[in-house]
Amino acid sequence: MQISVIHPSDLGEPELDRWRKFQDADPEQDNPFLSPEFVQNVGILRPYVRVAVIGDGSGIAGFFPFEKHRLGIGRPVAAGLTDLQGMVYAQGLELDAGRLLRAAGLATWEFDHLSVAQPMFAPHHAARFPSPAIDIADGFDAYLTALRQRSPKTHKMTRYQRGRLGREVGEVRHVAESADGAALRELLAWKSAQYRRTGRTDRFAHPWIVELVERLHAIRTDRFAGALSLLYAGDRLIAGHFGLRTGTRLCMWFPTYDVEYARYSPGMVMHLDIARDFAAMGLTLIDMGRGEKDYKEKLKTRDLEVAEGRVARPSPGAAVQWLARTPVRALRNTVLANPVLRDRADRVLKTYARLRRT
Repeated sequence: MQISVIHPSDLGEPELDRWRKFQDADPEQDNPFLSPEFVQNVGILRPYVRVAVIGDGSGIAGFFPFEKHRLGIGRPVAAGLTDLQGMVYAQGLELDAGRLLRAAGLATWEFDHLSVAQPMFAPHHAARFPSPAIDIADGFDAYLTALRQRSPKTHKMTRYQRGRLGREVGEVRHVAESADGAALRELLAWKSAQYRRTGRTDRFAHPWIVELVERLHAIRTDRFAGALSLLYAGDRLIAGHFGLRTGTRLCMWFPTYDVEYARYSPGMVMHLDIARDFAAMGLTLIDMGRGEKDYKEKLKTRDLEVAEGRVARPSPGAAVQWLARTPVRALRNTVLANPVLRDRADRVLKTYARLRRT
């Protein structure tokens, strides 16, 4: 087995074609965060992105995208932003994760949204977490029927709010994939305000993230697209979402809405419209991402599963990384797993945000 490390921009058409065939052959790998378009665009903006290309004698058997930082500390591509991490590879590939790290020049590789279907990393899972999803493989009508049965109050209230929004503001319409750059910028401004209002780190304060979103928005093909979904009432933009999709799966990424219209539950209305329109486009799954959110629990049909953990080789870099990250991550997971602690932490963050604005 041969493992070489290159920059994503050095991938040629034969390599890209092979990468996409691996994704086509396995639904678990057919995820936009594992797509070459995502990795290459992050690689343009982040100097430490690399791809380990694995060959098994008969050709390329897999790709391992990663970021390499000082002391050999490795992270997933665009760590902190992605809802799925891992390799893209041929089914049946047998690969030792420690050997992969040595070939990549890494002392450690940490993950928090790893696909649990990847056996080479299974011994290194520290914990697994649900990632709520909406199954639309049987079409939107089948999903809506299941939603009415499982959560009749959610369906009834969302339908009522949609009608109310139409009566009081204007006719409600949804655009599944818009090319409107001005609308995208307005959504990013809303999302930044939401981060600040809730005491979270404003991701869009980082210019490279804004540029990444703009780059991905410009890609619209059958197999990969930056999907900008917009909900209007009359001529007024009420809510929106920017996410990524393949030909089968949509990953929810940045949903947001105009707080002036919060009383109409525009986010819930938009999520049902997204499910309807992307089911009509032939997609089979909407991945809402890891995280405890009330709206996800109401809308989901099942949970996917992602893993958190690290692969490490004995080295000073691995020791430094463990000391800096593992205790903090364990404390965070303890808080998030306890509803009382999670609610208290949320209130503290919002209080801090109000004080900071004052």
